[in-house]
Amino acid sequence: MPPILMSPLLKWTLAALGGAVVIHWAVKEVRRVNEELDARRARARIRDQERRPTLRRDPVTGDYRP
Repeated sequence: MPPILMSPLLKWTLAALGGAVVIHWAVKEVRRVNEELDARRARARIRDQERRPTLRRDPVTGDYRP
């Protein structure tokens, strides 16, 4: 079977286009995952704040206590 003859310029062009497609996909995927993580962090942060006790300063020792 004879090899497919392509000019080096065409090979480099196809490789560059393939790389650009992969990078574009990776950037979209990273942005999607980060948006999902940010949403989950925001929900967790709100729930966490409701359960945390408020710290108050002890006038005698100056320490903060729940």
